[in-house]
This record gives sequence, structure tokens and C-alpha cells, in this order.
Amino acid sequence: MSRFDPPNVYDRPHIQLIPLIDILFFALVFFMILSVYYHAESQIDINVPKSSQTSDPQRSPTAVVINVNTNGEFIVNNQTYNAKGLEDLLRKLTLLTPNQAVIIRADEKTYHHFIIQALDICARSNINDISFATAGGK
Repeated sequence: MSRFDPPNVYDRPHIQLIPLIDILFFALVFFMILSVYYHAESQIDINVPKSSQTSDPQRSPTAVVINVNTNGEFIVNNQTYNAKGLEDLLRKLTLLTPNQAVIIRADEKTYHHFIIQALDICARSNINDISFATAGGK
């Protein structure tokens, strides 16, 4: 076979579509499942305070959202905790992730006492990356 012969059809590189379809399907399922958990914390019935200076921060993917309702209950991943239970949970999380980030979502009518209690629990659990959730508005 000389250099000038036409190339054989099977010698050319080709793309196999079946593995690409499998990869696309798994990526689609992954993002569908991820989107369910991404919005889970914002569906809890809490009206956060409004701020005119609010911007959309870059949220850490490992950030724990602590919801504080008007009764002083702490809700994380749709599970209700008391102060001791929340502290145990945060201590376990800081053992797994040393630089654990926390976002505190408190209802605008929540007593200040409960928010300070959540901050004290974070301090005792050695969590320094704490943010507060607010809604944009005027």
C-alpha cells in the first residue's frame, strides 16, 4: 500500500455515540438531583429581612444553612434541632470540614436572642465563616 492510496474508512477516527449518550444521561440525572437539594433551604417558610445593599454572594457548596424560625427552632436540611442538637451537628461537621461555612437564615420577626444563640453555637464549634441571608429590596 503506497502513501497515495485513499485511506480506508475504518482507519479514520470516529466518534461513538452510545457512550456520549450515556454520559449525557448521567450528567442530566446528576444536575436534576442537585437542583432538588439546592433549593430545599429556601422553601422553608421564613421571611428574611430586606436590605437595599444585598448582592448575590458566591455560596460555598459545603455551606450549612441554619434556619431560625420565630419559635427559636433551628432547622437544618428540613430537620428541627434544639440548641444542644445543633451544637452536636456543627461539631461533627467541623471535624469533617475544618473551614465549615454557615449561613444563618432567620425570620425577620425572630427574637435577637435566638440569633445570638446560633452565633454562640457556631463559636463553640470553631466556625468562623458565618453569613446572614437577606432578601434584596428597598
